[in-house]
Amino acid sequence: MRFTPGVHTPRQYRNIALVGFMGVGKSTVGQVLAAILGFEFYDTDRVIETRAGKKISDIFAQDGETRFRAMESELVRELEARQGMVISTGGGLVVNPDNMASLKKHALVVCLWASPAVIFNRVRHQAHRPLLQTPDPEAKIMEMLELRRPAYQQADVLVGVDFRSAGDTARHLAQSFRRLTQGRETAPAQPAKTGADPTAAKRA
Repeated sequence: MRFTPGVHTPRQYRNIALVGFMGVGKSTVGQVLAAILGFEFYDTDRVIETRAGKKISDIFAQDGETRFRAMESELVRELEARQGMVISTGGGLVVNPDNMASLKKHALVVCLWASPAVIFNRVRHQAHRPLLQTPDPEAKIMEMLELRRPAYQQADVLVGVDFRSAGDTARHLAQSFRRLTQGRETAPAQPAKTGADPTAAKRA
């Protein structure tokens, strides 16, 4: 794990927000991380489904992606007043820069990054992924991942998960978060350069 370079400006970290593409393990890592830290686990996709009374795939089909994104943004604003949470976000949530800015008001934002091949292997049999209902889902993953790369690179921390188990990732994050909140480590306010390759994080 590596903090992205930039000017060090003090921020208050009451929560941890996990961002990244579908299939990178945000929910799995988040649940383990929450248990380690004694935090509440909060999955934005699941909360939206509960409030809407239907699955995300049905929200996309019946109400459209625009409505779903609006629900995400509404939920993100609510989280600004919360603390002691590990927040697992939807894969496209931080594409909206206002959502990323909102998360950074209270959370250490961690991007879990996986290669397109690993992501495809994990989600290829998951029928509930509305954005992958195409003749060539692997190509769609590559396309979407590249489009979202600049947004993911705005996270405070990039963590490669191709060669890490969910447990190892969670323990690593818990240790680093404790050091950070105890004042022995400083995370930057500025993101990584847009041209950086997030996959380099797996070597950290």
